[in-house]
Amino acid sequence: MFKTLKEAFKIKDIRRKILITLFLLLVYRIGCWLPAPGIVLDTYAGAVESGGDFISIISAVSGSALANGAILALGVVPYINASIIIQLLAYAIPSLERLSKQGEEGKKKISLYTRIAALILAIVQSVGIVVGFGVDKLDTAIFFGSTALTAVLVVCILVAGAMFTVWLGEKITALGIGNGLSLLIFVGLLSSAGQAIFNNIAGISSTNLENIWILLIFIAALILIFGFIVFIDSSERKVPVQYAKQIKGRKMYGGQNTNIPIKINASGVMPIIFATAIISFPQLIMSIFWYSTEEGSAYMWYQQHLGAGTWSYTVFVALLILLFSYFYSQISFNPEDVSRQIQQNGGFIPGYRPGKPTADYLKKVSNRITLWGAIFLAFIALVPNIIFTLIGSSGSLINAFSSTGLLIVVSVALELDKQLDAQLLMRNYKGFLK
Repeated sequence: MFKTLKEAFKIKDIRRKILITLFLLLVYRIGCWLPAPGIVLDTYAGAVESGGDFISIISAVSGSALANGAILALGVVPYINASIIIQLLAYAIPSLERLSKQGEEGKKKISLYTRIAALILAIVQSVGIVVGFGVDKLDTAIFFGSTALTAVLVVCILVAGAMFTVWLGEKITALGIGNGLSLLIFVGLLSSAGQAIFNNIAGISSTNLENIWILLIFIAALILIFGFIVFIDSSERKVPVQYAKQIKGRKMYGGQNTNIPIKINASGVMPIIFATAIISFPQLIMSIFWYSTEEGSAYMWYQQHLGAGTWSYTVFVALLILLFSYFYSQISFNPEDVSRQIQQNGGFIPGYRPGKPTADYLKKVSNRITLWGAIFLAFIALVPNIIFTLIGSSGSLINAFSSTGLLIVVSVALELDKQLDAQLLMRNYKGFLK
């Protein structure tokens, strides 16, 4: 990675793209610290801290922008949710499915629909924040001046900040290196993680040296988990494919051996996002409209029986991850389509006839690999938090290094390295041709 960066900075065009990316990321981080006008920050910060583990994790993903009451507090969350919804609808609604297969024009329309959905979700989430952290819950004013007018102002600012974040991500994708929205999430997670580690180091005193050992053990466990994620992320099953020789005119085509790479974790972090979102959504709704810390209330019952950290929460999340892993595998890898493409190009899998036998074999292989990928995701979603808790790590460290964050950081870092390698390779090819 560092060698790739060193080589990339030697080339003017790539260096320019990297500097543009860093500048736009800096603009994003500044926006994550600029407070939105009208919010009483101390009261608002207390509301976020008392919002539960779900709100804390969202704040960590946004790089503490939500906890800071910043103008970019929503970050890329509305756009990511909109992308997931549109992607799922594209497989459920025939008109959207046809649109997604119409090339560049279809992609532009899908992108427009995604932005509209992101705008709607940003409005809903902004209203949810204003209502959820309002006067009735805290018994203290969270807004300056006229509450109603200031609340409308805050909603408008948060929505504008969310759409500005989407614009920044698209500019990074167009002018910089890598996927812009992924890099914004990546930077936010690294910021939250660095801030959590710094706060824990600052809290270490000469009279309490036990915290030093806890932090060192935590970092060692974190390195091992990162290594395990990288190992699984780069693992794949290669299905061999042979293409028969074909003579067209005076030329011979085919006659080569290749393979179909099927990754163990092809679905990435999406099943974890789906699972945690579904099981945490009722708690989020209750925290906004029916928040009550009284014993026997719906919110407290859900927190005690299905809240993060309970055994029932662990079981349900694991089952939902298994379910969504198979669901997302069916979306991303269609054995019938792959079998048809192989047959149309004159290829076959050794030992299996073209057509349905090949599709059945690919489906069996995909299901087996998906099972192991789902077990891996369930392990990453649950076991690291248990290990960090047993070590005695603080809640800020556990939230900053959540399972979703760990997978996103690793996948974005690997993808960025591949992007830089591709840029360098293209540059070498151009130099060779000249």
